[in-house]
Amino acid sequence: MTVRHHISDDLLLSYAAGTLDEASSLLVATHLALCPHCRIRAAAADALGGQMLDALPAAEVTPDLWRNVVARTQTEPELASAMPASALRPRSDIVIPEPLRSYLGTDLAGLRWTRLAPWVQQISIDIPGCGPRARMLRFEAGTRVLEHGHSGRELTLVLHGTLCDGTAVMHRGDVAETDERTEHQPQAGPDGDCICLAVTDAPLRFKSRLARLLQPWFGI
Repeated sequence: MTVRHHISDDLLLSYAAGTLDEASSLLVATHLALCPHCRIRAAAADALGGQMLDALPAAEVTPDLWRNVVARTQTEPELASAMPASALRPRSDIVIPEPLRSYLGTDLAGLRWTRLAPWVQQISIDIPGCGPRARMLRFEAGTRVLEHGHSGRELTLVLHGTLCDGTAVMHRGDVAETDERTEHQPQAGPDGDCICLAVTDAPLRFKSRLARLLQPWFGI
């Protein structure tokens, strides 16, 4: 299915410049694995960065620099050539693409979920530091998320199933970006479980008093 909801220019440029936090970078990189259109955009952003570097004044380097670089490349393992050809081809049976799969250590069948509510499960992803948090979310078909707003930015990448948010219907590879101006109540589609990767840099603002009381326990 064609990806229709892409990452913003600001997010992509921050990723290309290396200034994006790790959790958001993980989501962007996982989206790029699923979206050929944004891979082209990312390559263009990298090329633009290269042109900007070329325009900078040349810096002095030591005479040994080139020799050290060559020596290091000769000692690095050739990962691609060591892998079987079958490992380099895309696999339709894998739901979770790289690099997210490496962070989780397994694919979908091996994940251990924690239940947040009768129809919602999550997995917190270990990201060092105190920056934005990343988590996997799994909603049973038809589940409507509690109505909430945001205290910061939230990024959501659909990995499986369908997520409906207002007039937007998002499928595998689609990304939603929301911020303090957004109040919504997304709903999983009726065609099966919806699995997402979500990144937040601030707690959600729930309308429900009960949800607000339980929020510290769930860390959302």
